[in-house]
Amino acid sequence: MCFLGLDTYEEGEMYVNGEETSGYREIDFENYRKKYIGNIFQSFNLVNSYTVYQNIELVLLINGYKKSEVKEKILDVIEKVDLMKYKHTKVSKLSGGQKQRVAIARALVKDTPILVADEPTGNLDSKSAKNIMALLHEVSKDKLMILVTHNYEQAEPYATRKIMMHDGKIIEDKKINLISQRQQKPVGEGLVSAQINKEPKESAKQKHMKFSSKIRLGIRNTFNIFPKFMLLLAVYLVLVFAVLGGYSSIKKQEYEKTKIGSNSYFSDTSEKRIVIKKKDESLITQEDYSKIKQISNVETVVENDLFLDQQVTAQADQFGFVAKLSENDGSLEPLTMGRMPENENEVILKLSNTHFPETYIKDNIFEKDYILRNMYNWVEIYEDRIKAVGLIITDEEGNYNNQMTIYISKNKMDEARKVMNSSNSDVEVEFNHHILKTNVQYRVIPNKNVPRGSTYVFEELNYMAKKNNCKNQNIIVRTSNRYFTDEITLKITKTYNKRNMKALLGIQGNTAPQSTFYLNPEDYYGLFDKGNYQSSVFVKNPREVAPVLQALEELGYKTLYIKDTLVDFGNQVDVIGNAVRMVVVVIAIVILFFLSYFIIKIILKSRNVYYSTIRMLGATRKNAKQLLKIELFTVSHIAYFLVVLASILLNKGIFRQEFLYELVSYLSLKDYAILYGLLLVISLLISNRYARQLFQKSVMNTYKEEV
Repeated sequence: MCFLGLDTYEEGEMYVNGEETSGYREIDFENYRKKYIGNIFQSFNLVNSYTVYQNIELVLLINGYKKSEVKEKILDVIEKVDLMKYKHTKVSKLSGGQKQRVAIARALVKDTPILVADEPTGNLDSKSAKNIMALLHEVSKDKLMILVTHNYEQAEPYATRKIMMHDGKIIEDKKINLISQRQQKPVGEGLVSAQINKEPKESAKQKHMKFSSKIRLGIRNTFNIFPKFMLLLAVYLVLVFAVLGGYSSIKKQEYEKTKIGSNSYFSDTSEKRIVIKKKDESLITQEDYSKIKQISNVETVVENDLFLDQQVTAQADQFGFVAKLSENDGSLEPLTMGRMPENENEVILKLSNTHFPETYIKDNIFEKDYILRNMYNWVEIYEDRIKAVGLIITDEEGNYNNQMTIYISKNKMDEARKVMNSSNSDVEVEFNHHILKTNVQYRVIPNKNVPRGSTYVFEELNYMAKKNNCKNQNIIVRTSNRYFTDEITLKITKTYNKRNMKALLGIQGNTAPQSTFYLNPEDYYGLFDKGNYQSSVFVKNPREVAPVLQALEELGYKTLYIKDTLVDFGNQVDVIGNAVRMVVVVIAIVILFFLSYFIIKIILKSRNVYYSTIRMLGATRKNAKQLLKIELFTVSHIAYFLVVLASILLNKGIFRQEFLYELVSYLSLKDYAILYGLLLVISLLISNRYARQLFQKSVMNTYKEEV
């Protein structure tokens, strides 16, 4: 096979048009095969999964023709070998004689000066063999036809030169003057010639293989053997899922790590929580809340979010507990026991039985009258007592202080908000040009015995007044915080001391605080009844919080994602853990690569004949590698996009499978891009490694699967 450029030789010499070939490189033999040689093989070497048309088209695409240029040429040669009615039939369904005709047509359409037929009738019956020999004789009129056969009698009527070999040596070499009944053929024009009498035409066959042809053939090869395609697809699906699973587990660990930590200001550190305020720090209106609730992935909005981070105490007789306040908006989960509230002072309790057994809850918490106070300064949230008439008992775990929630009515929530606002605001009193700061020496407290517009003050204030009498003079009470300021002017109508405090204020004189200004509750809380300047948005899916943050920014809000504020003091340990995880992932990917490679190598073993065949037909080793890469890249892309499609369906809830949802829920668009790049690299490495082994030897050794 060395004279075909299909194999190497170690002894002897071979010349092509007087040029010695011992120094030929692989690329030289590739050019030689493309330029000079057309092959007709004993075993046909057709692509069984291709049609007749596609087998003939293959050699033209390999040799630089465009698809648009070849149709007429292919149909002409199919007509010549009398296979027109089989042009769209797969060659696997043809008889031996028909396959040989396809092989002849393929050799003819290449239009090279040399045609080599290796035992072209070895697999045929006598009638088919006779027809094939006649066809070869017909096409040998303007070609150098070299026929290799063990049955000389079949070729004898047509031969013009006979070379007989035995044990690798020439034992006979003679020219034959062939005179047929139809014509006389001179020596050198028939089946065998000692010299190539013409150079190949300068035509498209000497061009490089077109990129579009590579893509077409690569994609065709992907699907033409369906079982092979399904096996490769299964391997790549496993590969994609394995890489995605490993990457997703790292993302999950990173995400879970961000949930670990504490915040000195916010006690509710839910991963779903976003704190918002307007960029101009103005009031958030009900219209604003309506727009926020329309944002995709928003679960709820807590308007009075101060209560998320400030706890209250509920005290009944000798029993008390710490809880959070929340508004009963009618969307509570079903009650475990009791009933829904019927008036303002009835509430629902939600608590966890992980800290309180259910029997203890029934005996000590249910239907008790509680005094509700601010936990930090023990000021009553409102004067009326509350009663728990309904219970929601959960199995949720968490911080002890966050295990109880008291759901109160909207009106009571508004009252509580005023109290909370007052505890988070600075208050001062101006009297007779003196500024009296509260929370240091002086206090301002509401009292229902004081009329609207008036204030009762401590008797010692007389010493700051003109003529030592402060009655009927005015004071200004001012309040301020980061969001608003307000003030009210009140007339001093009475002064109190220990003797008259009970009569004036209903307070025992020996327990009453001194240096205190008492105001009517409506006057006092009116200073703090300013609505909400800060609220919290809770998302449904915290792993898709980024679009919500962006939407809030576009609506004019400053946002603070609580999870980003957590401080974790175990960072050094995390660095070591991350390094170990990264090493494990790299090792896993390497193992996965080699496993995938060996499985793909086994699957593609049957393709050795195909890649050897296209090289025999004139494709370069580079062309064959490119076709292999396109085939593997096509399968890997199908696998990747099937996984992406499944991810989209899972995330949109079109179908639900918890394990798969957990796998993809931590991945962002950026992560999918990283996975895509990683998959491309793995596919490239697999195809390069397989191609290197597949094409490292001669074409014939590859054909014999000696890889």
